[in-house]
Amino acid sequence: MLLPRELAVGIACLWQLVAGLNGEFRTSLTLRDFKEQLAKREAKDAALLARDLEQIYPARTLQVPIDHFHNDTLYEPHSNETFPLRYWFDASNYRKGGPVIVLQGGETDGAERLPFLQKGIVAKLAQATHGLGVILEHRYYGESYPTPDFSTENLRFLTTDQALADMAYFAEHVVFDGLEHLDLTASKNPYIAYGGSYAGAFVAFLRKLYPHVYWGAIASSGVPEAIYDYWQYYEAARLFAPRDCVVATQKLTHVVDNLLIGKAGSQYVQRLKSAFGLGNLTRSDDFANTISWGISGLQGLNWDPALNSTKFGYYCNNVSSTALLYPAAAGLGSEARELIAAGGYDGEADTLTNQLLNYIGYVNATAVHNCKESQQDSCFTNYNSTFYQQDNLKQDWRLWAYQYCFEWGYLQTGSGVPADQLPLISRLIDIDFLSVVCREAFSITKPAQVDRINKHGGVNISYPRLAHVDGEWDPWRHTSPHRIGLPDRESTVGEPFILIREGVHHWDENGLFPNETRPGHLPPRAVVETQSAEVGFVKAWVEEWNERDLSDVWGDL
Repeated sequence: MLLPRELAVGIACLWQLVAGLNGEFRTSLTLRDFKEQLAKREAKDAALLARDLEQIYPARTLQVPIDHFHNDTLYEPHSNETFPLRYWFDASNYRKGGPVIVLQGGETDGAERLPFLQKGIVAKLAQATHGLGVILEHRYYGESYPTPDFSTENLRFLTTDQALADMAYFAEHVVFDGLEHLDLTASKNPYIAYGGSYAGAFVAFLRKLYPHVYWGAIASSGVPEAIYDYWQYYEAARLFAPRDCVVATQKLTHVVDNLLIGKAGSQYVQRLKSAFGLGNLTRSDDFANTISWGISGLQGLNWDPALNSTKFGYYCNNVSSTALLYPAAAGLGSEARELIAAGGYDGEADTLTNQLLNYIGYVNATAVHNCKESQQDSCFTNYNSTFYQQDNLKQDWRLWAYQYCFEWGYLQTGSGVPADQLPLISRLIDIDFLSVVCREAFSITKPAQVDRINKHGGVNISYPRLAHVDGEWDPWRHTSPHRIGLPDRESTVGEPFILIREGVHHWDENGLFPNETRPGHLPPRAVVETQSAEVGFVKAWVEEWNERDLSDVWGDL
């Protein structure tokens, strides 16, 4: 049933706010993140907003095999069962001969991607090519459950290889409701895959592994090179964030490490925690992690005000200011100066004292103030074996954590930063700290098996009709073919290679309704140019498909 456009717009906007579609692909998650994810799931279930949006795009399912690889011992005991893989589609733009454009949902509930059928990249490509748009949910996420729970044993089928086979199987077997009279499988139609972030790497692998199924693919902010210790995540902030914010963060982090590590066991450790209002937090690594959240926010920047997170700018405005922004912190002035001196920066105390006080004020406002527990460890520790052992179907925080513990890695450490470079987060945030979930939830004690991912080519992956679209300021750029230092590739229609100027994480994926645009501003010119280029080369790919079919016909005459 179609709804009036005004209601459709309202539902889409509301759903975006609840779903948090701000392009955040995250690893190195801690217990706090998992608890927040669980709480958001419960709130979303209560709101039932997905049900409203699905009045426009009802969820369908296709039965797919749980186990595509019966010759691989990894998946023993094998399964001969199938499970319902969810998908949604929009045929409003479809005309016979148009492509099927499939957006891979990636590591989240596929319903969160539904706005892209209305005003994102899928809508743009479908409108331009008279195509049929699809959102395909990733196995285990949302409601695409292959197993009755998320126990470690039952997560053995949660691999990228199995999910890739799902996406190929879908294109070969799907029958769209209302279009049963048409054969819209990949054997008779050009299938174009799109994915952002993890899903970007995913569709790049898909194009290479299943070229007979997917005619083309767009990897947006794809991360095809898995890296276990991904300290380079913070390089984008170091290189592109406001310089005063970077310098202040580096120096204040150095003070923190000189006290927590250099003077471990001394009075300064407790004095530092108490100054930040975290005096009851037991572990120093938990403390270091709690005060690091601000500089981690670069990835949340988006050109669309509805999706943009202002947290990064708020953090930088705080720590870079040399004026005291929190009058209540003035009484800590002498203590802050002593901590700075003990941390090795006595000569810069005049400048750093107010910056440290602002840092303290920021942490109090954004973290300490929000803790309602009697013990701060309950709010901020990364250690809780009881929590990690939960494995029912509500515990979807386990899913992406399992994937990065098992084969993707990307632990975003401060300890991995070269010794001659000041890190932006504490060196106490190390592999041991960030892999707590791997050990506690899944009994994974070894590094992630990144070779399972990098066998596809890593940052050097290349294939005909495979586009790479990345953001200049993206923290994930180092894992992509646009890594700084790699030779620049020529961008062609056959293999587009586009870097969005001053862009962050898959900025080409979302879009606006016409009445929301402001020419020259929203979307920004770089995004408009990128999406226009995507429309152009996808049209060319479809034409190439049509010419190929015509050649086949002529060859039979």
